[in-house]
Amino acid sequence: MHILPLAIEGVVIIEPRVFRDDRGYLFESFNNRAFDEAIGKHTTFVQDNHSYSTKHVLRGLHYQIRQPQGKLVRVIAGVVFDVAVDLRKRSPTFGRWVGEILSAENRKQIWIPEGFAHGFVVLSDSAEVLYKTTDYWSPENERCIRWDDASLGITWPIDGTPILSAKDAQGMTLLDAETYPYP
Repeated sequence: MHILPLAIEGVVIIEPRVFRDDRGYLFESFNNRAFDEAIGKHTTFVQDNHSYSTKHVLRGLHYQIRQPQGKLVRVIAGVVFDVAVDLRKRSPTFGRWVGEILSAENRKQIWIPEGFAHGFVVLSDSAEVLYKTTDYWSPENERCIRWDDASLGITWPIDGTPILSAKDAQGMTLLDAETYPYP
């Protein structure tokens, strides 16, 4: 596997090694030992999530204020623009974001550590996204930051307004949101 650190420390792209022959291909989509080496710590995943969305659906920016979740995200069908926003108040990159195109074709995965908000927008006709989490979903602790918060300045690669859930349409600005007190 190839590891590509992004502009915010701790967030990385993971590109698997693909073995091809005339029958097709094979790749290891997850190896706990290699993953731990790549991020420099032991990680335990407790939940796998699978979402299906249509073009222009934007999910996020989600996070949990307690029981924060690290997420290992990949796309198995379609194309998304995936975003991580640093919500760690004492971090030198607090309020900054990184984004990456993830697709079934490029097989890239993004590791988003605890302390970040996460979201994505679907660029293809539809997309299926799989992600592993380091803690369980906790609805009472889930929070949402507005996808279009001007203070974040996320450059979403879409024209017009995306399709949002009612919850996501009511997201808070970073200024008003609860954030993580630790680095």
